[in-house]
Amino acid sequence: MPVSAPASRAPQGDKNASLFRTASGRHYFVPFLLVTGLFFMWGFAHSLLDVLNKHFQNTLHLNKAQSAFVQSSMYFGYFVMALPAGVILRRLGYKGAVIFGLAAFAVGAFWFAPAVNINAYWAFLAGIFVIAMGLTCLETAANPYVTLLGPPETAASRINLAQTFNGLAWIVGPYVGGEVLFNPDKMAHVGNDGLKHIYVTLGIVVTVIAVAFLFAKLPEAAKEEEAAGDLPVAAANEGASLFSRKHFVGAIVAQFAYVAAQTGIFAFFINYTVDASKAWCEPGTHWSDGQAAKLFSGAFALFAGGRFLGSFVMRKLKAESVLRLYAGANVVLMAVVLADIRYVSLGAVCVSFFFMSIMFPTIFSLGVHNLGEKAKSASSFIIMAIVGGAIVTPAMGRIADIWSMRAGFVVPLVGFLVIFAYAFLWRRLAGESVRN
Repeated sequence: MPVSAPASRAPQGDKNASLFRTASGRHYFVPFLLVTGLFFMWGFAHSLLDVLNKHFQNTLHLNKAQSAFVQSSMYFGYFVMALPAGVILRRLGYKGAVIFGLAAFAVGAFWFAPAVNINAYWAFLAGIFVIAMGLTCLETAANPYVTLLGPPETAASRINLAQTFNGLAWIVGPYVGGEVLFNPDKMAHVGNDGLKHIYVTLGIVVTVIAVAFLFAKLPEAAKEEEAAGDLPVAAANEGASLFSRKHFVGAIVAQFAYVAAQTGIFAFFINYTVDASKAWCEPGTHWSDGQAAKLFSGAFALFAGGRFLGSFVMRKLKAESVLRLYAGANVVLMAVVLADIRYVSLGAVCVSFFFMSIMFPTIFSLGVHNLGEKAKSASSFIIMAIVGGAIVTPAMGRIADIWSMRAGFVVPLVGFLVIFAYAFLWRRLAGESVRN
């Protein structure tokens, strides 16, 4: 599957080409629209985690390092399921992998009903783990599939446009979670019971979507489109190991660093906002968890806006150049957070959402560039790199428990430095000369 869009601007004559019409004349707008709904669903599921992180600190009396296992359960689920998801994708195709993923997603969501009755941390983590296994299949199938639903030179634009729906879900999720779990006038007084309302409803919605996919006419990408433009590369590299492609290996490292940085910021945003406001405000006037959750939701408006804008920017600029610029901006913003400049630092955390917006899909696209049939396997390995969120987030929580929540932001700073280095070196790793 060639994803030449990340590597360069589209040729002059293709600037006005349809995002969804292939060289063979197929038009994939309707399949694209259906698949982007999946991006919304897994974004919503992820965004709830960061509300659960603070919620369980309150209801189960956990410290920050312990509550970070909410994220660890999610991302270990990705790690465990990543390679099996690749096998499922190859055997069942894109549509079959999506239906399998939605089914697992629904099972994990419905599990929250008995988990609330058990009312033990492990039970909630188990539900999150199963949801993650379903989401792994969805992401392993949907990310490469979106790159195929149109001409290869607009693949980066297409995947960033699809990820915009993911960003919209990140706005909705914290708001809904905050209203249900942190609002004293609604359900906060019933402890973890509010989780049942959220997740059973989510399970019902996911089940309906799975049925819709079952009966939908969702085409598999034609073999000629999956390999279009890649035959010279395939011939030149016949028999080469996937891990001999340095830009792919670099993408695994960069994605590990990105998910670690993103997950840390998301997981502890509410903690950081509340703790920082206690230091800045008069006693008794600091921000509540609910107010911080609403600000969290607002920050995701920047995240969604960044992805929407990124889908157009990628049509004009080289993807690795945009990634380098955005990663560098977030290095500076994390330094501002560590400097503790009161509300300026809080603003820096919020603005970092804009610059994180394009990182995951762009690293993904750069990693599978010109891999042809190997792209399905490569997708599984890049998804496995999500385990960075499982491993690093508890470490960030531990730093916060020992020193301060502000000090924990050294973790995402290091992550963005790694991404900056990957973007800077991508051309060399991909073995391509720089084109003006």
